Amino acid sequence: MQIVVSLADQTLALWRNEALVRTYRISSAKNGAGEQMGSGCTPRGHHIIRAKIGATCPVGTVFVGRRETGEIWSPQLADRFPGRDWILTRILWLRGCERGRNRLGAVDSMQRYIYIHGCPETEPMGVATSHGCIRMRNADIIDLFNLIDSRTSVFIEE
Repeated sequence: MQIVVSLADQTLALWRNEALVRTYRISSAKNGAGEQMGSGCTPRGHHIIRAKIGATCPVGTVFVGRRETGEIWSPQLADRFPGRDWILTRILWLRGCERGRNRLGAVDSMQRYIYIHGCPETEPMGVATSHGCIRMRNADIIDLFNLIDSRTSVFIEE
């Protein structure tokens, strides 16, 4: 399996060998593409799934620091925490594979906590609005999560 994220098209495609398995709409960084720590950009290049988090969690589970908070997202919860960057349902934590581009130092995707993750259904897909991560619909992240293994290759391209 291999994942290809197109920032230009705001899509994530899952491939098995040379056959397209699934295509999903995503939302990448509103600040565009970039690798620098603190930039709020989505890093480009070759990555792998370092960890899969939340396998048995209910839809809408809220994560902070990759830990379940005990909350389930709702509009009422969102009203209590305006401006919170909602990381929901499942997390696929990315590790860069290209030293100096997205691995180690001030460009390390893993140390930047770059994920593919679920988000509230109220967030638009197909529009770059995230803080650097790749957001997906909750049903889509569950589907993808169940189809791939840790160490799956992820290519993020403009």
